[in-house]
Amino acid sequence: MIAWHSRTLLLGWLLASAGAGWSADTPPSRTLNGHEQWVSSVAFSPDGKRIVSGSGDDTVKVWDAATGKELMSIRVEGKGVTSTAFSPDGKRIASGNWNKTMKLWDSQTGKELVTFRGHKENITCVAFSPDGKRIVSGSGDDTLKVWDAVSGKELMTLDSGNEYDFTAVAFSPDGKRIVSGDGESGITVWDSESGEELLSIVGHSRTVTSVAVSPDGLRIVSGSQDNTVRVWDAKNGKELLTLKGHTEDVTSVAFSPDGKRIVSGSEDKTVRVWDSATGKELVTLRHQKAGVSSVAFSPDGKRVVSGSGNTVNLWDVAK
Repeated sequence: MIAWHSRTLLLGWLLASAGAGWSADTPPSRTLNGHEQWVSSVAFSPDGKRIVSGSGDDTVKVWDAATGKELMSIRVEGKGVTSTAFSPDGKRIASGNWNKTMKLWDSQTGKELVTFRGHKENITCVAFSPDGKRIVSGSGDDTLKVWDAVSGKELMTLDSGNEYDFTAVAFSPDGKRIVSGDGESGITVWDSESGEELLSIVGHSRTVTSVAVSPDGLRIVSGSQDNTVRVWDAKNGKELLTLKGHTEDVTSVAFSPDGKRIVSGSEDKTVRVWDSATGKELVTLRHQKAGVSSVAFSPDGKRVVSGSGNTVNLWDVAK
């Protein structure tokens, strides 16, 4: 079975770099150039001073978020990087890779610390637990795996028994739950210690491409290939909001650090910022050439980073 990221990665391979901002004629505050192929994943460091990006060019790059200078490029052998994440202390970077492995890197030196082996297909998504002691990975082999972030030991495999790819994953802020999205339009909430399936959320009509949990742990946001962003009650799975505006697949979603806004990226070449309480669209950031593969808020909530084509773009959303 081919994971959702296969489609995204293939799309990215064919698309060129991105541009533009608050309007079609306004550029991003900064564009970071250096990747040779599609950017699959972007994230800020916890202190907001660095950005990490993964790409189909087999590299993980670390950038200075203020100047846009490339600080480090890490070569990952194995057909491309699908996902990246900073550890909560900012000292480590996890990368999910097309070669069925996840790797842990020193974020200052680029030294490889651990290689996680166990998945039978490509890694589609990765996330650190809030305390940085565990990492969860999703794969095209229809499983989620929870790992010890220091030793690389596999702690648990989560498998619902259904034959679908896991396409998105996130820990709750307290680390007690794992939220996953899958290729069959479902969202599942798991107990992160026991692996018990706590909640199944149904509402999207196509693949769920991205999930995130609000800072207070009470809401889940999801993006889907059905062109919508949806907000759910994290306790009972009730749908609270449906955010409509994107005209193609929504590829990435995230809450702002204060939980008051949601950012979404789409193959329609836009990044949209929404009021998370009302669903009102606040800002549209328009790329010119390529769909958006990944988005994230800065820790202070004043900037958004997006991956599009072979570029990383920074936007000021504090206006």
